Amino acid sequence: MESIAKISSLMETARELTLDAAQAARSVRTSSRLMDRNQMRKLLDSRNEREVLEGLRRVIAMMYRNHKTLPFFSSVVKNVASPNLEIKKLVYIYLIHHAEQEPDLALLSINTIQKSLSDTNPQVRALALKTMSGIRVPVISQIVSLAIKKGVADMSPYVRRAAALAIPKCYRLDPSQSPQLIEYLSTLLGDKQYFVAGAAVSAFLELCPDRLDLIHQHYRGLVRKIVDMDEWSQLATLRLMTYYARKCFPRPKETKETREQTHAASTDDFYDDVGSSGQRGRSSLDPDLVLFLNGIRPLLQSRNSGVVVAVTRCYVDIGTPEYVKQAIGPLIALLRGAQDIQQVALYNIVSVALMRPKDFVKYASHFLVRATDTAPVWELKLEILTLIFPHSSIHIKSLILKELEHFCQGTNKALVQEAVRAIGRCAQSDAGTAPRCLKLLLSQITSLDGTLAAESLTVIRHLIQQDAEGHIGTVVRLAKNLDSATDPQARATIIWLVGEFSGLNGEDNIAPDVLRILLKDFANESEAAKREILLLAAKVYLHHINRKSEAEKARDSEEDLPIESDTHPIARLWDYVILLVRYDVSYDLRDRARMYRALLAVPQLATLMLLAPKPAPQAPSPSESRKGFQLGSSTLVLGGGGGIHGLRGYSALPDWVEPGKEPDPRLRASETDTSSRYDSSSRSVVPASERLDEVAQSAPSKMNGLAEGVGAKTLDDWLAEEEEESEESEEEETEEEEEEEDEEDEEEDEEEDEDEDEDEDSDDDGEADTLVKK
Repeated sequence: MESIAKISSLMETARELTLDAAQAARSVRTSSRLMDRNQMRKLLDSRNEREVLEGLRRVIAMMYRNHKTLPFFSSVVKNVASPNLEIKKLVYIYLIHHAEQEPDLALLSINTIQKSLSDTNPQVRALALKTMSGIRVPVISQIVSLAIKKGVADMSPYVRRAAALAIPKCYRLDPSQSPQLIEYLSTLLGDKQYFVAGAAVSAFLELCPDRLDLIHQHYRGLVRKIVDMDEWSQLATLRLMTYYARKCFPRPKETKETREQTHAASTDDFYDDVGSSGQRGRSSLDPDLVLFLNGIRPLLQSRNSGVVVAVTRCYVDIGTPEYVKQAIGPLIALLRGAQDIQQVALYNIVSVALMRPKDFVKYASHFLVRATDTAPVWELKLEILTLIFPHSSIHIKSLILKELEHFCQGTNKALVQEAVRAIGRCAQSDAGTAPRCLKLLLSQITSLDGTLAAESLTVIRHLIQQDAEGHIGTVVRLAKNLDSATDPQARATIIWLVGEFSGLNGEDNIAPDVLRILLKDFANESEAAKREILLLAAKVYLHHINRKSEAEKARDSEEDLPIESDTHPIARLWDYVILLVRYDVSYDLRDRARMYRALLAVPQLATLMLLAPKPAPQAPSPSESRKGFQLGSSTLVLGGGGGIHGLRGYSALPDWVEPGKEPDPRLRASETDTSSRYDSSSRSVVPASERLDEVAQSAPSKMNGLAEGVGAKTLDDWLAEEEEESEESEEEETEEEEEEEDEEDEEEDEEEDEDEDEDEDSDDDGEADTLVKK
C-alpha cells in the first residue's frame, strides 16, 4: 500500500509540473493579448492557485505598461492571505504600487501582513516587512516602527537586512519616529552579518549622517566587513568612512617614515597583520586610519568601477600620496570597459592627474586616441597627455607631439582644433619644447583649412606674447603669409600681432607698410579683419603722435632740429582709414572709429588704453573648472557647470578636525570586535605565513614541496619507510588478533562458570521440591 501511495504522489507531482510548464508556455504566447475586466476578475477570484497566479501576472504586466489596473485593487488584495509565496510576492508588488491611491483598502490588508511577520519562512517575514514599509500611508507609521523593532531582533539575517532597509522608509513616512529608528539603527550597525551592517550604513547616511558618535564602537567592525559587503553597501561605507576620517582623525602629514610605512604595507599581503605593519615606525597617521586605508586596498580589484573610483576618492581625500599611487593602476584598468565607463573613468583620471600628473607618466600609451573613441573620450585623453607632458621623458614627449601633429592633419575639425590647443598647452608648460611646438604650428597657417589656420594662429599668439622680444622674426614671417591666409579669424589674428609689435624699432617697423597694403582691399575684408585694421591704424598713428611730441620737446630744447611736416604718410593713412570706415555698412565699425578718433585727441589717455602691456595669456586645462569636486560625483562628470558649489544636492567634504579636538581613540575599542579573514589585527590570531615559517623551522627534514627539505630523502628512504610502516601495521594486526583470541577464551571460561552455577542451583531446587513432597 505504501508503494502505491508513493507512486500516486509522484504521478501527482509530475502532473503539477506538466500543468505548470503548459501554463507558462501558454502565458508566453498569450501575454501580449489583453483580456477584458470580467475575465481578469474571474481569474483573480478563482479558487485555483494557477488561475490566480496567471491573473496576477497579467495585472502586473499591465501595471508596468502604464495601463489602468486600479479597478482590480479589491480582487488583488484579497489574495494577500494566500499561502502561495509567488502569489504573495505579486500581491505585495501591486499593493506597494497602488497603496497611496487606495489607502483605505490598503489598510485592510495590514493585519494579514502583520501575521506574515510571524511566518516560519524568513523570506515571507522579510517580504512582509518590506511591503509594510513600502505602503506610504502615514497612519501606519507606528505599526511599521514596531515591525522594524521585531525585525531587528529576528534570528534570520535576511529579515534584519529588510529591517535596516525599512528604517529610512519609515523615517520619510513619519520623521517623529527618528529616536526609536536611531536606536534600532545603532543595533544593526553592530550586526555580525556583513550584508546587514551594509544595509544599516546605507540607512544611517539617509537618516542621521551627522551622528558619528554611533559609529565609534562599530568603526573597526565595519572596516573589517567592508570587503565582504555588496557593491552598494561598499560605496555607502566608503563614503561614511571618508566623512568619519575627516571629523575624527588628525590630518595626515607626509613624512619619510610615513612613506616607508606605506611602502611596506603595500608590499605585504593584505592578509598580513595590519597592527604589526603599523608598528614599524612612528607615523603621523592614526592606527585606525591606517587600518581603514589598508583594509580597502583589496577593493581596488573590484569588478564594479564605482567601487574602484570610491576607493581612489578615499585615498585622495584622506590618504597620503603613496596610497594614491596604488590606486592609479586599477583606475587606468577601467579604460578597458565600455565607452560610457571609459568616459566617466577619464573624468576621474583627469581630476587625479591635475593633482599628481607624475604618477600617470608610465601609462602614457593608454591615452593614445583610437579611431573608435567618441568625442568626449578623445578630448579627455588629449587633456591627460598635455598634463603629463612636462613630467615625461624625452621619448614620451616626442611620442605625444607626433601624436598631436598627426591629428592636426586629420579631417575631423573638432579633433584638429583640440590637437592644436593641446600643442599650445604643451609649449606653455615646457619651455624647452616651445620652439618645436611653434614650428609645428607655423607649418599649419598656410593650410587650406581655415579652422586649422585660425586655431594655430591663436595658439601662436599666446606663445609670442610670452616672449615678445624673441619672436620679432616670427611676426614678420606671419605678416608675409597674410596673402595666403584666407580665413577671417586667421587674418584678424595676424593683423593684431602686427599691431602689438608696431612700436618696436621706431620708424623702422613693418606695421605702416602692412597697413598700407591692407587698405588697398579694405572694402572686401571681413568685419573681423576690418576691426583689427582699424585698431592697427590707431596704434600706428598713436606711435606717430608720440614720436612727434618727443620731437617737439627736443625742438624746444634745441631749435636747430628740423620740424616734421603735418602731411606725414602715417597721418594720411589714418585719415584715409577714417574716411573708409565712415561709409562702411557696419555701425559697430563706425562707432569704433569715432571712439578711437576721440581717444587719440588725448594721446596720454590713448597710450594707456591702446598701448598698455598685456599679460601673456595662459591656456589652462579644460578641466580646471572641475578641480576640487569629489571623485565619482555627478558634478565632476557633468562639467563643473554647477558653479563653485556644484550641482544641486552636491555636498562637499568637511574640513579636517583641528589637532587636539579629535575624539578619544578608546571610543573605537570594543570587546565584541571580530576579526575578518581579510584583517587579522587581533593579537590572538597568527597569520598563516608565520605558522608556515614556524613549522618549517621546527621540522625542516619533513618539509615537502619547493622548500629546502626537498631532496633530503632519496627514493630508497621513502620505500624503506613504507616497508617499515607496513611491518608495523602487520605487527599491530597480529597483536590485535591475539588480544581478541584472549578475550574470546576469557569469555568462554566465564560462560562455563555460569553454566556450572546454574546446574548447582537447579540441583538444589530439585532437592527442595522432593523434601516438600515428602
